[in-house]
Amino acid sequence: MSIPDSYDEMPTPQTAVLAAAPVRKKRWTERVPVIKELRQSVGLQRGMLITGLVITLLFVVIALLAPLLAPYTWAQQQTADGHSFGTQQAPNALNLLGTTVSGFDVLSRVLWGAQTALLVIIAAIACSIFIGIALGLISGYFGGWLDRLLVVVADAIYAFPSLLLAIVMSIVISRGQSTLGGGIMATAIAITVVFVPQYFRVIRAEVVRVRAEPFVDSAKVIGVPTTRILLRHVLRNSTRSLPVIITLNASEALLTLAGLGFLGFGIEATAAAEWGYDLNRAVGDVTSGIWWTSVFPGVAIVLVVLGVTLVGESLNDLADPRLRLRRRAGGKKKVGAANEGAKA
Repeated sequence: MSIPDSYDEMPTPQTAVLAAAPVRKKRWTERVPVIKELRQSVGLQRGMLITGLVITLLFVVIALLAPLLAPYTWAQQQTADGHSFGTQQAPNALNLLGTTVSGFDVLSRVLWGAQTALLVIIAAIACSIFIGIALGLISGYFGGWLDRLLVVVADAIYAFPSLLLAIVMSIVISRGQSTLGGGIMATAIAITVVFVPQYFRVIRAEVVRVRAEPFVDSAKVIGVPTTRILLRHVLRNSTRSLPVIITLNASEALLTLAGLGFLGFGIEATAAAEWGYDLNRAVGDVTSGIWWTSVFPGVAIVLVVLGVTLVGESLNDLADPRLRLRRRAGGKKKVGAANEGAKA
């Protein structure tokens, strides 16, 4: 006897009548989270989502192709023939976006910095999801004293500012300055500690709701192992809101990385390019009229955060059925009014 994987699959008199009817298979575009929401969006909401997706995909492509797009390495100070770039040089044919106070090419550091940012975001969110989902499943399904303890710990972590915690982790792990691997590890661990309570509370709330559904009770009655119930029946129906949280947390991870670099606790300039570090080094250039050392790293941070935030906010709105129904109802009223006007 097979157990349905979700409440929607439980047989009812209506579904029994329609069982003989041919069932249309869902297209892959209807199963992928972001693509599904893109098909559902209309008007301004679709424009925001498309804009966010374009900026985010552009950031990912630049990060992946940085070794091919960047004219130089992140710490290169001279050309292959030994010609020095010079320090604080204005944009020119040799350095399209100028050079920094250390003599690095601004364009190359901006492109390589995208790769560093992407690695930190992936590492931090991957660790947060794994730990948060595991704790949320155990806490929500079994309850008891362990559930109360985890909830208290999760609430206590919110009292620590994320940037302060990142600074402490950076000092403990890499003593303030680090290589690429050490910097990514320090930032990822700090962000993980901050993000785990968010994933934990979301998954726990969904698990508490799902475990009371009839299909979970049916699985228990026929002796389905607890591990299979957790992974196949409960977890499968408790992760619908994760894409929204992931996109919103990605921008916060980038800002935490930039904050560490700006305060001098990030990655060393010779180990990897990092936008926050470049902004820190460009602070003294602003009063001297040297704008190119700070504008381009700052614009990169703003654009990436804007793109990821637009995607997250759009997915958050589309995840609310009331907003979707209200939007569709408004569209139907406009169409009806137009048809009546045409008939008149």
